Amino acid sequence: MMLHPYILFSLLLLIPVIGWYIWKWKGGDPSVGVSSIAPFKGRRANFKVLLMHVCFGLQLVAIACLIVALARPQTHDSTNTSNIEGTDIVIALDISSSMLANDLQPTRVDAAKDVARKFVGQRANDNIGLVVFSGESLSLMPLTSDKGALVKAIDNIQTGDLNDGTAIGDGLASAINRIATGSAKSKSIILLTDGTNNAGDVAPTTAARIAKQKGIRIYTIGVGTNGSIRITDPYGFSSTTMETKIDEASLKNIASMTDGKFFRATDSRMLREVFAEIDSLEKSKIKVNTFSQTEENFMPWLLASLCAFAFFLVLRYTVLRRIP
Repeated sequence: MMLHPYILFSLLLLIPVIGWYIWKWKGGDPSVGVSSIAPFKGRRANFKVLLMHVCFGLQLVAIACLIVALARPQTHDSTNTSNIEGTDIVIALDISSSMLANDLQPTRVDAAKDVARKFVGQRANDNIGLVVFSGESLSLMPLTSDKGALVKAIDNIQTGDLNDGTAIGDGLASAINRIATGSAKSKSIILLTDGTNNAGDVAPTTAARIAKQKGIRIYTIGVGTNGSIRITDPYGFSSTTMETKIDEASLKNIASMTDGKFFRATDSRMLREVFAEIDSLEKSKIKVNTFSQTEENFMPWLLASLCAFAFFLVLRYTVLRRIP
């Protein structure tokens, strides 16, 4: 197909040009009267005369190819409708200070970031968003299919960026706001935390009820071990000991209210297994229309025009050169 097909009508202008050329060669040569043409019988036209016709043809080819190139020939777009597995997912990650504990190597938050990156890379057809929370919540990424941008956002997550605490309800509320804009029928939130809700304005059960009303599943993951943990600051200059206790009952309740599932991950291996199980669970068939990319095909025509014109110039100023 052509982007500008009307330009092809310019090719009709070549018809009168060809007619003029024929008329010029038939009636435009000078003549001399002679008594007999016998001495000229059997003689053929000089090869330069033939080359002059070739030059004219090359000019026509150059002009015609240039007109076609200006019409912008393109490949036809194709539409392919297929069923693929995909869904809308928001990852809500706890970045409170207790996530710096090293019972998961190298730390809880780093282990969570590592499995989150791998999880994102495996979900090629999904729209995924990212929310972080501690004493407050922050939406880092809207639902997107740009996995590179999402992985970069995960890499940049740091504990201490928000007020300390564990506002599970606020984190869920932010995740619900993000995922509500998605178009997929299947929607789910993956919540990772290592503590008990002790901050924020929204109760976790309230957020779970809203999610249930909107048809959103919540998968909750309790990260780390209960008891005394040692937390070292990111620069390794100081460390403190604190008590942590994961509110498993609340996380189980949130998951069951939304037809989700609760997982417990006390080490890095178990955390990887949890995400692998979620990856196998949370998939649904969706219909996708795929459009092929339009490709421009004017370049071969343009090159052909340039080559024909270049060949014409070579003949015109070498073999057919005229000396005044």
